[in-house]
Amino acid sequence: MTRMDTDAENVSESGLKLEPVIQALKEEAKKELPSKTKTSCCTGIKAFLAALSFTYFSKVFTGAIMKSSITQMERRFGMSSTAVGFIDGGFEMGNLLVIAFVSYFGAKFHRPRIIALGCFLMSLGSLLATVPHFIMGYYKYETISLPSDNATSSISPCSVNQMVVESEGIPGSGCAKETSSYAWIFVWFGNLLRGIGETPITPLGISYIDDFSKEEDAPFYIGCLHTIAMIGPMAGFLLGSVLAKMYVDIGFVDLGTITITPMDSRWVGAWWLGFLAAAIFNFISAIPFCFLPKSLNKEGENPSVQKTPDTVKTDGDESQAQKSENKQGVRRTGTFKDFFHSLKRVFSNPMYVVLLCGTVLQFSSFIGYLTYNPKYIEQQYKRSASSANFVTAVAVIPVVSFGMFMGGLIMRRYKLDIISATKMAFTLQFVSFIIQFSNLALGCENRAVAGLTVSYDGQPVARDTIPLSSPCNYNCTCSAHQWDPVCGANGITYVSACFAGCKDVTGTKKDSVFQNCSCVGNVDSATSNSTAVLGECPRSDKCGRRFYYFIAIKVISSLFYSLGSTPSYMIMIRCIQPELKSLAVGLYMLVLRTLAGIPAAVYFGALIDRTCLKWASSSCGRQGACRLYEATAYRHSYFGLMFGLRGPSYLLGLVFFFLVKKHFGGKDTKPTDNGIKESVPLNEEAKSNGNELLACPSDGIKDTAI
Repeated sequence: MTRMDTDAENVSESGLKLEPVIQALKEEAKKELPSKTKTSCCTGIKAFLAALSFTYFSKVFTGAIMKSSITQMERRFGMSSTAVGFIDGGFEMGNLLVIAFVSYFGAKFHRPRIIALGCFLMSLGSLLATVPHFIMGYYKYETISLPSDNATSSISPCSVNQMVVESEGIPGSGCAKETSSYAWIFVWFGNLLRGIGETPITPLGISYIDDFSKEEDAPFYIGCLHTIAMIGPMAGFLLGSVLAKMYVDIGFVDLGTITITPMDSRWVGAWWLGFLAAAIFNFISAIPFCFLPKSLNKEGENPSVQKTPDTVKTDGDESQAQKSENKQGVRRTGTFKDFFHSLKRVFSNPMYVVLLCGTVLQFSSFIGYLTYNPKYIEQQYKRSASSANFVTAVAVIPVVSFGMFMGGLIMRRYKLDIISATKMAFTLQFVSFIIQFSNLALGCENRAVAGLTVSYDGQPVARDTIPLSSPCNYNCTCSAHQWDPVCGANGITYVSACFAGCKDVTGTKKDSVFQNCSCVGNVDSATSNSTAVLGECPRSDKCGRRFYYFIAIKVISSLFYSLGSTPSYMIMIRCIQPELKSLAVGLYMLVLRTLAGIPAAVYFGALIDRTCLKWASSSCGRQGACRLYEATAYRHSYFGLMFGLRGPSYLLGLVFFFLVKKHFGGKDTKPTDNGIKESVPLNEEAKSNGNELLACPSDGIKDTAI
């Protein structure tokens, strides 16, 4: 053997010895490589969570702006409560249009971009809602011509026909140019778009978080979403409170010419600015989702394990509900036969059906109560819209948030099963129901308005039993369609200075004083003071104290109701077969939105309209918004309908409890014939079946309500 051959053999042996070392170095390099190409914190799951949290804030902020603007839009568009309730239901209509499509196809596409598209639609919808402000011209309200200098007016309120339907100093448009009749369509269509845009946010957002986050971190992330979301309605109602103090045409008209105040039933705040702010927030919330990837490396997984494109697509597209069904070994054929078979199985579950019927009644009551509660405070206790929104923001919403959190904490601490959770939910909500009963008696009496609630000599009268005119103003040519109230020195409110029989007026604008009012001095001949000033007479101190009692009752009842809300959401998940949970949740939200979310505000508004004593009238003679309600009838109708809906729901709750006790009352933990496990804590069951299911009912109900 030559030296050259020996050297070659040595080199070959050295290469064989080095080969394992080189292979080990290559594997080590592969392990280190992903650490340099890890998903940046700006594009990872935490970035998605931050973007989704702001989106949650924006969508519930917009909903709060809508609720806080109900009475403002009612007056601006000259509409009844029934019509405004229809506008408010546009959100639910939009949601129902696409909920099935989004639920089925949404997870098959780029979820962040679909969410971005939804945010852009919500922004466009909010922007559309502001359009009426710019096309309707200046707001006009009924008022008489007042002197511009500090002198006695040559115009006598009594001797001149006072049918004036525009405020002085604001350019008016005649009947032919009136556009308010159809301007509300922009707000309704904006609400429709907002409902369409909101649909993909919760299901796609929750499923994305669950797909790419650690299993133990997902509940925490979802909890963060809910916590941040509760800031939205607080901010929305607080902004609504501020804007309600601002005149609707602020910046466009001389506010010195405005003779009404925020306490007046003709006052309209700058509601449109709230929707403008909402449009900006929703637009900003869409931007981050445009740059987020379709899929991520799941937190905690070794990123060196390379996935094929098909695997990545499958992992990214499979929703949590699908995972749950796969765990149960359910085969999905996708045929109509399977769907209708599953549908039959869901509705053949008596626990689910009874719970669904009871929830529809409860939710209908809640929607009507929340929609018209600010209006009730304004009319019953003579508070401004700003005050009503402020009370909702600082007193009610924080208590509800605390109650929902504590309800979940109690369930986790004591590991409640379905029977215990049912007892907790219905007992606490029934206590809230009993507490609220005191509102039927806790209210203010009718305002003393001559010709409407009292006679011209100050005696209470039944509705529509006396004419609006009186012998003290027979010589005046007063318009019965006008509402420009004045407060007489005798403490009685008159529909206008003309109906008070006033002959002269001194002072300027808001400080005007009407003199020689024949009806004011008619009550007590010994009273020489026969003057009146602009605006309604203030309510008594007794009424003011009752308002604070009303707030206390509202806070306490809201706390009890919210304590029971978390277990009530979880009960529905637990009482259905595991493989049917996704379908059950979808049907649950579909039925609630269809039977409660859309019609409740309409029929509550229709009942409230029946208690109106004085309607406004436009320049074309069209009926406008209601200026004065019969307080007692309003209170009884409003709370009577609410209790009439909630009462039967507790009877259904008793039926549900007996069904649950019969089904889950056994001590064993064996699966039952229909696949439902017994004696399992609700929080453990929810955790095992996915966070998406836990979040969907509460999110949908919260969005609908706010």
